Amino acid sequence: MIEELLPETVVTVEAYGHDGPDTPLYPEEAALVARAVPKRQREFAVVRSCARRALEKLGVPPQPILPGERGAPGWPEGVVGSMTHSDGYCAASLVRAGDLASLGIDAETDAPLPEGVLAAVALPAEEERLRRLAAQHPGVHWDRLLFSAKESVYKAWFPLTGKWLDFMEADIEITADGGFTARLLVPGPLVGGHRLDRFDGRWTAGRGLVATAIGVPHP
Repeated sequence: MIEELLPETVVTVEAYGHDGPDTPLYPEEAALVARAVPKRQREFAVVRSCARRALEKLGVPPQPILPGERGAPGWPEGVVGSMTHSDGYCAASLVRAGDLASLGIDAETDAPLPEGVLAAVALPAEEERLRRLAAQHPGVHWDRLLFSAKESVYKAWFPLTGKWLDFMEADIEITADGGFTARLLVPGPLVGGHRLDRFDGRWTAGRGLVATAIGVPHP
């Protein structure tokens, strides 16, 4: 799903259903989830298996992928990437740092958001646009798609800034043709001496999921 949303320079490895990890966790990774529930342990392992297979495709030796500040994965030097997992689905997307400045991917179950969540993550203008999309194209859970896009925005933002980005600090406009634009409402990151004021992304829906992805190009 996510592979089709990103440039050809990006390597994406996905796992569906009960596809298990084909490589064991490194001891330092296993220690992080030793007390987690089995579902969390499995997702943690499968998504790292995806990431290691993606690293291999980039010609990078396998190595531990440990969470750093605010849980962001720590990638080898010269690589940028993003990971996501939802019920029955895991994916990792990686690219050489010379090809893209940052990546953000997210997948969510294609179902309505729990009551009260939309009001906590969406601006009034976003909610109005969602109502219009739902009236014109009722086959997608647009509230869940907006949530996924916000997650992708944050994942692309954080490696460039090292700062928190609140849900309300990006105004996202989704189009029915599979695109979205995130207008940053706070000073954006500097990339190659240029300050960004927006991220552009793409989305898809299928197999019971909605997925979003952002590739931030170099100026």
